[in-house]
This record gives sequence, C-alpha cells and structure tokens, in this order.
Amino acid sequence: MLPFAPQSVLEFRPRLDYYKLFEMDGSPDGGKTADHLCVLVHGLWGNPSHLDYVASALRERYGADRLFVLAAQRNPGSYTYDGIELGGERVAREIEETLEQLAEKGYHIKKLSVVGYSLGGLVARYAIGLLQANGWLDKVEPVNFTTFVSPHVGVRSPLKGLPNHIWNILGARTVSMSGRQMFMIDDFRGTGQPLLSLLADPNSIFMRGLAKFRHRTAYANIVNDRSTVFYTTAMSKVHPFPDPENTNFNYVKGYEPVIIDPDTHVLPHLQQQPSVLEEMSYLSYARKQLRTFLNVAPFYVFIAVFIPIGSVLFLLNSVVQNQLSQKRIRLYEAGKTDLLPGRYRVPLIVQDVRGAVEDVFENVNASQGNEYLSERDEEYTKQVTRQRRMSRQKSVSGDEKDQWSRPLQEQTEVDSGRHDSEFPILALTPAQFNIIDSLNAVGFRKYPVFIHKARHSHAAIIVRMPKDSFSEGKVVVRHWLDKEFHI
Repeated sequence: MLPFAPQSVLEFRPRLDYYKLFEMDGSPDGGKTADHLCVLVHGLWGNPSHLDYVASALRERYGADRLFVLAAQRNPGSYTYDGIELGGERVAREIEETLEQLAEKGYHIKKLSVVGYSLGGLVARYAIGLLQANGWLDKVEPVNFTTFVSPHVGVRSPLKGLPNHIWNILGARTVSMSGRQMFMIDDFRGTGQPLLSLLADPNSIFMRGLAKFRHRTAYANIVNDRSTVFYTTAMSKVHPFPDPENTNFNYVKGYEPVIIDPDTHVLPHLQQQPSVLEEMSYLSYARKQLRTFLNVAPFYVFIAVFIPIGSVLFLLNSVVQNQLSQKRIRLYEAGKTDLLPGRYRVPLIVQDVRGAVEDVFENVNASQGNEYLSERDEEYTKQVTRQRRMSRQKSVSGDEKDQWSRPLQEQTEVDSGRHDSEFPILALTPAQFNIIDSLNAVGFRKYPVFIHKARHSHAAIIVRMPKDSFSEGKVVVRHWLDKEFHI
C-alpha cells in the first residue's frame, strides 16, 4: 500500500471526455450472438494496424458470432506522447462507448478481455482501473488480460554505470509525459510518487480492477528487444538468461523453439566430448565478446556521431512533439473534449524525423547493460521483500485474498526467484522493486520468448508487419490463443 496516496487518487471518479463515435473495427455481419469483447491497445508511436495480425488471428479462430474485436483508435502516433493517464482515459471511454453501441445494436456482451502491446499494456491497466471505478467490471465478466512486451516496471536502466545515468536523463525527456512516466520521474497528481507506482498500489482501483480478470498473462522477449528488456516485461528482479545461445531451454511442446516453459526454463546440458566442450567454450567466449561490443557500440556511436550531426533535428522533433502534447493535455484538462487525432497535424518533415528518432531511441535504449546490486544491497533487498510480504499478508482481508489467483506467499516465491536464486539481483530502484512485488502478488502467467530470426524482437513478437523474419511471432500468437486466451 502507498500510505501517502490520498483517497481521491485511489478511488477517484475518472474525468472522461466525449468523442464523436468512431465506426467500430470488426463489426460482425451476421447475427447478434457474440457475447465477448476483446480490446487491443497498441504501443508508443503506434497505431491500430500494429495489431492487425493479432486481430485477424482472433477473428479467424473464433468468428464474428463468438467474439467482437475492438482495436483501440484514440491514441495513434504522437498521441502516445500524452501520457498513460490521458491515453488510459481515451481507451476507457472508447470501451464504454463500444459496449453501449453494441447494446443498442442488440448484442449482449457478458465478457471482456484486454490485450496491451508495449506501452499499450500500461495504458490498458489504467483504463481497467477507470472501468472498475465506473462499475463496468461488475456488469461484464473480466476474463483475459494479456500483455506483450509491456514495460510494467518502467524503462529506466539499472542505476549503476555512466551510460545508464546519461540515458535515464536524456531518454525521459524525448517523448513528453509518456517518457517521464516510463522513466518514473513524474509526480502523479501531487502524490510524490510516479504513476507506475500508483498503478501497482494494491489498494488502488487499477490493481482491484486487474485482480478481477480470471487470467493474467505476460509474454517477454529474452533477446533483441530494443525497447523493453526482460526484467520489466516479465516483472523480474533478475535476468535469468545471461547466455541464451549456450542454454538448453525447456521449450513448451509444440511451440519450439520460441516459447520457453514458464515453470522450468532450462534443462541439463547433454554430455559432450571434452574437445567439443573446449571448442564450444571458445566459441561461446568469442560470441559473448562480440555481443558485448555490439551492445555498447550504439551508445558511443550515438554520443560521437548523432549528437553533433543530428541533434538539431532530434531536438526539433522533441520540442515540437512535447509542445503539441502539452497543448492537448491543457485543452483536455480545460474540458475541451471534442479532440480527434486529425486536429493536430505534425509537419511532414517532423513526421519523417520521428521515424528516425524512434530508431535512435530504441537502439540507444538497447545498448544499456545490466547492472547488479552488491551482495550487501542484495541481502538488504531480500530482507525488505520478506518484511513487505508479511505486512501485506496481514493487511489483506480474507475476502480480498480470494481475488488473487494464488496465495501471496506462493506467488511471490515463484516469481521473485525461487528458481532464479543463482542470479544476481538487478540494480533497480526501491519503487521498481515494490512494483514487481505487487504485480507478482496479483499473479501473472509469464512466458519467456526466444525469437531467433529477427533482430527487432519487440516488433516480431506480435508480427507488427508482414515480414518473413517476424514469422516466429505467429508461434507466440498461436500459443496465446491455444493456451491462454479463454473465450
């Protein structure tokens, strides 16, 4: 619990704006038999088309007579700069309007599922809190909540190391309010804490709404995710895959070699001849050195080349986007609620720059290495975690405990390192550790994903565009539909 959070923040009534109704995506052509609404929320710099493959896979699997798919449309492109709060309110309102429209057309929607991709997972969690506050989660049954590579613990790099410090300062200021919130340097509504901490407060409307979903699932890339690394997408205090190329993974049967078993990640290595082992050891060392160089190189290239040559365009884009975002936020706060994406057209030259900025942002973010706590700090962190767990168990009533998918003790043991105690704890902030503990307590089924063919696994995991190198993302979506999406 966050003792500083005022009651108005934990249980406030959302300030929702009223848009003209969009034409709904995916309206069934046949009868009014679909009783399940699935909402898809895209990520930063994204648009609804990024989730086209996911939407089409859902429709092909279940058909219009069983499932209605809504790809949220209110936060395209630069509108994702406006922050998780404003984005969440837009999505919540769009969901409410869709439910109302479907009811007017004769549908009887009884079930709700929500899917968030990247930043969309955080926006979706905020929207769920607003739906909880407005009573919608008592009118429909919350069934599935799924995130694909969502930065639940933010995107700030671990505390140690000069490149990490520089990136945590610069990166947070490139995408307006969303950047500040993802790097956790914002002060949400005067609480003195960042928004991501409030989203994970056990007593907030956001966690109460999240706990109502029968199934909560997270898919996390273990390599080549240039935007959101494993610790934040899998809500983990450790990085359990330091050398994936030389690891004998225990893949889920039928989904090899992409979906790693969430309970037992690895299997013992097969016995090899000594000469073979020596050769593998040498190759492993060489590959590790090459990866280290490739990981560090983008940061220094950025410092040496991009800043003197491209800084003017980069800063121009940031200034323009931040100003437009702040203007939208001010108008929104003032009650000017008829805003549509077409009202703010970005100059063409800046739109071109934005694509380059996205690539630079992701490449530099990917170059940040993991840093770890010292043994003393690690023991202190474990002690605080144990004390917090005991305190939480005492403070949660019996009725509330029934909401969680598993007992708090069991869930925390499984997700905080019972299988990963051999790995050092990452040098995250206390607020990040709190978020991990809280989300692990409510319970997520987490699937590590090993995408081999694409160097941009963040986009490949949902097949963000039709590319041959993204084909392994189809395995991820198929696994989700087969095992984790319940109609």
